[in-house]
Amino acid sequence: MGKRYSILIAGCGSMSNLWVEYVKEREDAHIIGLVDLYEATARAMAERHGLSCPVFSNIEEALASTSPDIVFDITVPASHYHISRAALSHGCHVFSEKPLAESMDQCLEIVELASREGRTHAVMQNRRFDPRIRAYKDLIQSGAIGQPGFIGADFFLGPHFGGFREAMESPLLLDMAIHTFDQARFLSGANPETVYCQEFNPPGSWYAGNAMAVCIFEMSDGTVFNYRGSWCAEGAQTSWEAAWRVTGSKGTAIWNGFEEVYAEVVADQEGAGQFSRKLERVQGIIPEMSKTGHHGCLENMFASLEAGTKPETDGSDNIYSMAMVLGALESARTGRKVKISEFMGQPRG
Repeated sequence: MGKRYSILIAGCGSMSNLWVEYVKEREDAHIIGLVDLYEATARAMAERHGLSCPVFSNIEEALASTSPDIVFDITVPASHYHISRAALSHGCHVFSEKPLAESMDQCLEIVELASREGRTHAVMQNRRFDPRIRAYKDLIQSGAIGQPGFIGADFFLGPHFGGFREAMESPLLLDMAIHTFDQARFLSGANPETVYCQEFNPPGSWYAGNAMAVCIFEMSDGTVFNYRGSWCAEGAQTSWEAAWRVTGSKGTAIWNGFEEVYAEVVADQEGAGQFSRKLERVQGIIPEMSKTGHHGCLENMFASLEAGTKPETDGSDNIYSMAMVLGALESARTGRKVKISEFMGQPRG
């Protein structure tokens, strides 16, 4: 057996169960400590998963006592900057829940610190590791629909979380929209250049902050990405993966966020003068994936460590998905189109 990774877990809420379950499947990784503001929560996590490791309420104390190789940051978004800085400064790699951080300055600092320390900082973007979106991307990139020009995503759900999300100022954009924004970057292979956004809180919302938003992004490949989202939509809800439409020069690719992945493309290139051209359906081919979602993303993170390469969701890449979030928030705040490069600066490293 090669290297064995020691892991410190920061944040022992419900989401951490997925991360712990993944580690327990790996023969080359073991958990050496749990950190939570409430030690009782950490002890409950240890008991639930049969872990015999110390628990802490302070990240600095935990790092000094355990000297881990990797820190899993599964804390609330407001803690990510502090946890990442502490872990990277102690020479640890960081695998973090989204978002990277809560401000662009914090995001840039984390990316720069990881580069300076020669460590990996990767963000959980589990929706990339779904065989259906892989099929959708393959269909688009096959050239079946020609050159893409428009990407549309509808996200309409009504979860009643309770807790911190319902008290956030911009719960949809800051806590959830990054998944859909990152999916758009994954599908297009492009980065954002500008954004115009309007966010609001519609009638019937049970959130204190704005739970709905409409965004228009201009992307670096010339496509326009339109996001329509709501976290307080009761009835006719979409998938958590959103409902997608990509239009190209030869046709349109559809993914409803569930199982249906297909394109309708022009079948007869000679019929250019016809009012309605004949179309044919091209079915997406869903690949086999041994691990998906959270476990698929973690698998990519560990594989990249072993290979000495950057994971797919490395902070140096994920910062552009965060720029979409924070740029949209800035546009909504100011009421103007935001140029992403001026807003975020350029990450170094």
